[in-house]
Parts: sequence; C-alpha cells; structure tokens
Amino acid sequence: MAKATCAAEAKQLTDIPNIGKAAAADLVALGFTTPADVKRMDPFQAYDALRDPQGRLHDPCVLDTFMAAHDFMNGGPAQPWWNFTEQRKQLLGPTR
Repeated sequence: MAKATCAAEAKQLTDIPNIGKAAAADLVALGFTTPADVKRMDPFQAYDALRDPQGRLHDPCVLDTFMAAHDFMNGGPAQPWWNFTEQRKQLLGPTR
C-alpha cells in the first residue's frame, strides 16, 4: 500500500511515511493507536518510554523515526527518518 502524501490521507499508523509494522507496533504499545495520536505525541517522551525488557533505550534511529512521523502528521513533508538525525543530535547531544 502506498504511504500517505499528506497528514489528512493517513487513516492508520502504517500510512504514515517511515512507519512500518514494527514501528506501528511500538507506537500501539505506547498507547498511540491512530495517526491523530502521533500528531499529538511528544516524540522524545515516546522514545524515552519505549524501552526493552531490561530497561534500555532503543537505537536512536527510532527517535528519528518518531520525529519524522510527528513532523509529517503536523503538516511537514514526507521525509526519510535520517533527515531528523542531525536535529536530534543538536537537541540531545552527539551520543544520543
């Protein structure tokens, strides 16, 4: 299925660019079940809440993906998640 080209076209999580089945499952586990939820979520808080069973954070690219999805749902253009890596590093430092 083709990805949404604008936020209004996103009817389910996997319609959002960069959100596949695994990322959608992570979002649902965090309580974000609709594209409207992604629009309202704080990607940094969502990433911080998403931890493995040992309490470790996931790879920072997951945060980049959440940032890309949130930006798209708030009217930004569809962009690859790695376009948000530099922004994340500027906000959180190069180690995260």
